[in-house]
Amino acid sequence: MEGTTSAHQAVRWDGAVNAWKIAGDVYRMGRHEWVTETGWQQMYDDGVRTVIDLRASRERRQRDTDPEVPDDVKARIDVVHCPTEDPDHSDFNELFGPYLKDPAQYGDYLHLFGEKIAAVFKAIASSPGKVVVHCSAGRDRSGVIALMLQRLAGMGDEDIVRGYELAARGINERHRTHGAPHAHDPYLSDDELEAMLAQRRAGLRDFLGSIDAVAFLAANGVSELEIAAVRAKLVPALPRAANMQD
Repeated sequence: MEGTTSAHQAVRWDGAVNAWKIAGDVYRMGRHEWVTETGWQQMYDDGVRTVIDLRASRERRQRDTDPEVPDDVKARIDVVHCPTEDPDHSDFNELFGPYLKDPAQYGDYLHLFGEKIAAVFKAIASSPGKVVVHCSAGRDRSGVIALMLQRLAGMGDEDIVRGYELAARGINERHRTHGAPHAHDPYLSDDELEAMLAQRRAGLRDFLGSIDAVAFLAANGVSELEIAAVRAKLVPALPRAANMQD
């Protein structure tokens, strides 16, 4: 179950893969179908009331290896489908290949799918309780959302880069223990992983130097009130100052 309240804290809901705190009351992870019945109960007990699924419709399916979870257990947490992309867009393959997999692609991704990404923030703003966002691996689509949330929370670039690195290592470890789902994203040895991360850290730093999260969200229809509601989930309320006067 959940540990401390710091960013990048690993979250141990049974079955959850690559699950991390983003900031405050918002988390990220891989496919929600990996979470067991016990894990759904743990999420509920930790205050999660909304899971936002960032995947395209054709990715949202139960696999033979996924745990069976009773409908009434899942029903207490609202699963909201809010895809960040249209993989059938005419420019998708040219810009991203089979899927988004590199922070160097994030700028094009936001340009192509700005309204869809903004819709995720609207969903977070209107969600009761704590929120989990997830894609498939819990690395890039959830990473785009996570880094913008972390910017809104006031986190520095190196903390954001660290979050991406942890997610990349987390899904690579899953591939080591359970096998990679396809040849596009194989398990990487330590040396291969370090080489990949060096390249992707550089791309992410470049992207972070170009993005203004508030301006992007406002330009894509997220209101000031909605941005404030998102920030309220990211930054714990400060305790009232004690009245020191007699």
